[in-house]
Amino acid sequence: MAATDPRITCSTITLRHLPLTEALAEIRARGFEGIDLGALPGVCDHVPYDLDDAAVTAVAATVVASGLRVRSVNADVGDLNRPDSESSAARRAAHVDRLLDLCVAIGSDALVLPNGAQEHAPVVDLDTDLDLVAARLVEISAAARARGIELWVEAPHFFRLAYDLDRAGALLSRLPAEIGVVLDTSHIVAGGGDPRDFLSAHAARTRHVHLRDAEPGYIHHSIGRGRVDFADLAAALTEVGYTGDLALELETRDTADADRADAARAAAEYLSGLLAAAVVPA
Repeated sequence: MAATDPRITCSTITLRHLPLTEALAEIRARGFEGIDLGALPGVCDHVPYDLDDAAVTAVAATVVASGLRVRSVNADVGDLNRPDSESSAARRAAHVDRLLDLCVAIGSDALVLPNGAQEHAPVVDLDTDLDLVAARLVEISAAARARGIELWVEAPHFFRLAYDLDRAGALLSRLPAEIGVVLDTSHIVAGGGDPRDFLSAHAARTRHVHLRDAEPGYIHHSIGRGRVDFADLAAALTEVGYTGDLALELETRDTADADRADAARAAAEYLSGLLAAAVVPA
């Protein structure tokens, strides 16, 4: 296999059709050194949503045994823009606590959360909803920082409340600097935006990058089959001095399950070439 940039990692979401042990083995066999761990109910069930102490222990043992470095746990703790009852708030807090236990046990740098419910329409109104999302993220961030874990929000996310650059900017303006943001190429392009514009506004708080191809209104293309300009992405990341990881999150619908691991490796080689060719501005 050709050498790849070690910053390019593979989310287990890419191999969500496999049990976690098998997914990790395939990722390791393709030469990747790091992962994001998918913990998204209905998208990637590598981490049980009903996460008790026994489940944390079992998942952690599997991940640690793989020898792969963990950049983030990509999770969901419910609709952060939906008003809670006392009992639902307690359930969310308990779920967050178990996810943070998992992050600590596997050496994850961060917990990643979405930016609201899986719909564009606000529950109350946009400002009220964004205020509530921000308040809950601040609360969760405090719990995470107490455990040595960062909190990052994925915004924009095309299927969530903050689905485009404008709404993502409105949410991020409400958040303290210690809460990072994930640049997801597919969600930005699906929402009609451009990753370079995202970086122009939010480079200082961009902690991580998710890689998948897309077109306006659709996020499920493999790398090179949509409209994301990955060469310009590599250039823009280099220009702003980004040195973090870039995770292949290939939740695609144009690749057979049996081919996904090899497709991830091919994408890593292609993207490594683009990163190597990007020039630091004089």
